[in-house]
Amino acid sequence: MEVSAGELVARAAERLGAGAELLIADVEACLRKEVPELWDPPDLARMASENIAEHINGVLTDVARGVDPDLIEPPPADAERARRLARHGTSVSALLRAHRLAQGVVFDRLLAELPALTDDTALVVEATRRMITTGTEYVDRASQQGVAAFQEERDRRLRWRLALVSEVSMCVGTTLDIARTTQELADVVVEHFADAVIVDLLDSVLSGHDRPQGDPPVLRRVAGRAVPPAVDIPGGTVPPDSLHTYPKDSPAYRALTTGRPSREHPEDAAHGEPGIRVHSTMAVPLRARGTTLGVAQLFRYRDPDLFHDEDLLLAQEIAARAAVAVDNARRYTHARAAALALQHSLLPRRTPEQSAVEVAWRYLPAGALSGVGGDWYDVIPLSGARVALVVGDVLGHGVQAAATMGRLRTAVRTLADIDLPPEELLTHLDDVVLRLSAEASDDPPDATDATDATDATDATDATDATDATDATDATAPDRDVFGTGATATCLYAVYDPVSRHCALARAGHVLPAALHPDGTAEILDLPPGPPLGVGGLPFEAAEFDLPEGTVLALYTNGLIKGGDQDTDAGLNRLRHALTLAGPSLEATCDRMLDALLPDRPDDDVALLLARTRALGERQVAVWELDADPAAVAGARADVARQLNDWGLEALDFTTELVVSELLTNAIRYGRPPIRLRLIHDRSLLCEVSDSGSTTPHLRRARHFDEGGRGLFLVAQLAERWGTRHGRDGKTVWAELSESDGLLAALALE
Repeated sequence: MEVSAGELVARAAERLGAGAELLIADVEACLRKEVPELWDPPDLARMASENIAEHINGVLTDVARGVDPDLIEPPPADAERARRLARHGTSVSALLRAHRLAQGVVFDRLLAELPALTDDTALVVEATRRMITTGTEYVDRASQQGVAAFQEERDRRLRWRLALVSEVSMCVGTTLDIARTTQELADVVVEHFADAVIVDLLDSVLSGHDRPQGDPPVLRRVAGRAVPPAVDIPGGTVPPDSLHTYPKDSPAYRALTTGRPSREHPEDAAHGEPGIRVHSTMAVPLRARGTTLGVAQLFRYRDPDLFHDEDLLLAQEIAARAAVAVDNARRYTHARAAALALQHSLLPRRTPEQSAVEVAWRYLPAGALSGVGGDWYDVIPLSGARVALVVGDVLGHGVQAAATMGRLRTAVRTLADIDLPPEELLTHLDDVVLRLSAEASDDPPDATDATDATDATDATDATDATDATDATDATAPDRDVFGTGATATCLYAVYDPVSRHCALARAGHVLPAALHPDGTAEILDLPPGPPLGVGGLPFEAAEFDLPEGTVLALYTNGLIKGGDQDTDAGLNRLRHALTLAGPSLEATCDRMLDALLPDRPDDDVALLLARTRALGERQVAVWELDADPAAVAGARADVARQLNDWGLEALDFTTELVVSELLTNAIRYGRPPIRLRLIHDRSLLCEVSDSGSTTPHLRRARHFDEGGRGLFLVAQLAERWGTRHGRDGKTVWAELSESDGLLAALALE
């Protein structure tokens, strides 16, 4: 009976199928040796063994039954295996090579069965050709389907990778807060990539150093997240925000010191129960702009897939983008801390000694994205027991705005020291701002700005330019601080506790408010004034008589600038909040801030409250004198009696001498009317006023000069002295204390 080539092949397949287990073992041994990457992960090894058995059993069975070669299909699980290989990062060439190697082993075994079935050489040759054709078609078909599934999974993985990187760019670095930025990194990675993440930053970097300090370097745990169930994560027991170190043989230490990432699979991972034991880890350094900031460690224990090389590359890309955001937050935090330190050092730390008003103040920096501003306040004691109250606002944010604020505050104190009226002081301050603007316009661009921009650009070449640009813009100070046009606003008030008179002038500033002793609050109507830096426009002052106990509220626009940006509505809210007075000015400040600013302000806020006091008749003595040198003797006698009534006999000699010199100068060089006033406050104030405009000057008399020593003597006896000009003349004043009287008595002896 003649046998066809097809029947001969079918018989060979049937005989080989009877011992298929041995054939499967041989194919598996060959593939393990020649294509080891298919057997590295345990789950892939199991799938490969099952897939080999399905291929061999399926092919041998169909060939033995005489199924048409075109109808022999690879097992359905073959496509899933190709997808798993793609997810693990295995190359497609390994998949194709495995098919060819397996085909060779099976073909050799089938070929060895043919001589035992027939002696017909021609039939064996024909059967061999049939086997080659069938095997080649099957392998080609299986390879095509596997490559298609493999490429489909690769494309899907690529899209997923791009989507994940895009999500990291959008979700990490939404604020300039270091802790929140690192937590955003941990959240995104755990949601899409790993089962647990811990992030540590170098404590030296957080402290402002660019290089690790010590060996091993000290780190601070800043973020972490893990999905249940809880497992023993290496290094995961460190409490949040605590300091710790890693052993020198740990992956985290190597990542920090070498700057290279690594992945590891614990030896017992293959023997542990899935979902209970960590079976794959990665340690990725966080580096930005050439500086190592810390390390992120990723763990898998619930996901059965091990981290592979492509996962490591993806983790590096995510870490690089996150590191830029962390570095931006770090730089901003340091710049903001420096600006805050500078600003607080330039603001008054304590209330100066004065009796005119009781004061309380608050300063609130803006939110993190706005940066430190240039708001300031001041309380300046003046001559005659008066006090100056100042609130100002420099436009812009950052260290430059704080520095400008310090220069303006110094200028205001200098101008206040010469007792200028409010409108004249603002005129001189306007000139100061104009000069600062002119100086700034002549200065070349700051070299550090170009360096920062270059650093940001370099960093974003490997990551995302948008992230670095946004964060750099947020950290940079406003460049209009010294620019042309309006750069600052200011409100200057002078209160006299003797006359209970207050003069106020403003330069583009918001209107002040007053809370009267009867509990009613009003917004004081002041003449409008241009902001400082405009130049050429006049300032006007308004004068008010304030009863004792009136509370003045001076503030910057951040206090009333709400989301609607309606100034009138903000002033109404302020007036209502001012009526919520507490038992003290400190409590009133807190209540006003709670009422007006329930959330963190978008702009700096300065609030200065001042409750007026009054010096009664028992503390003030006034005499009108004739422009006659003979009146000086009577004035000395009146002064002596007044000092005796006040219990200041120790100042008798000094005061009489000072009064005599001041009156003599006023009678000789001034113009009537002449007035002498004594004020008993924290010290003794002597004032001599006349209607003349000639300012006395201190000079040193030569040896044979008969005059010129009066003011020199006054300057030696008094703690302070000076001259202030008013609308009706000038006042020369001197401030004396009991120690001055004692020194004068000792000098007399």
